[in-house]
Amino acid sequence: MSEGSMDSTDKTDNTATNFLIVEDDSTLGSVTSKALSRRGYDVSWVSTLDEAKAIIATKQFDLALLDLKLAKETTMSLIPILRDHNAEMKILVLTGYASIATAVEAVKRGANNYLPKPATIKDILNALEQTELEGVNTEEEFSAKVMSTKRLEWEHIQRVLNENDGNVSATARELNMHRRTLQRKLQKFPTKDPKI
Repeated sequence: MSEGSMDSTDKTDNTATNFLIVEDDSTLGSVTSKALSRRGYDVSWVSTLDEAKAIIATKQFDLALLDLKLAKETTMSLIPILRDHNAEMKILVLTGYASIATAVEAVKRGANNYLPKPATIKDILNALEQTELEGVNTEEEFSAKVMSTKRLEWEHIQRVLNENDGNVSATARELNMHRRTLQRKLQKFPTKDPKI
């Protein structure tokens, strides 16, 4: 999240809007929470799946910002839980590891939108205003676009990783790749393709 996004100049009247943030980065969580609170949102910030499930059981939310990857878990499983508690809520998945596979999976599970990091508060609020994830309807639509070899490899790895519920060892076996090699590839951000 960029520093310029923390200004409170575009404060809006959202006093009654309950906003859930699930983010394990303490600095990012704190900055985002404060910035949204200044804009009038009633913000609840948690950093683990267990904390999220506990607060969802006791409080109704209108908006949710989910960091896809927490320490050793993913927030993907929270999407249907949130949707069950409030069918009308808007859910945004935020991640530094954006891929077609996870974007499509997030939408299938009920997310309204998907945003790669870094993102400003304005980006986040704009993404939540959109009713559906623009340009992310099916994997076929994505694969019809021209992508670099590195990007295609990244997408394939992400798809297989998603099919194995994030299990790196199982993914490495399926890809016939050494686990350390796969871990190195996963630590890299996907190659940015200007046509994507």
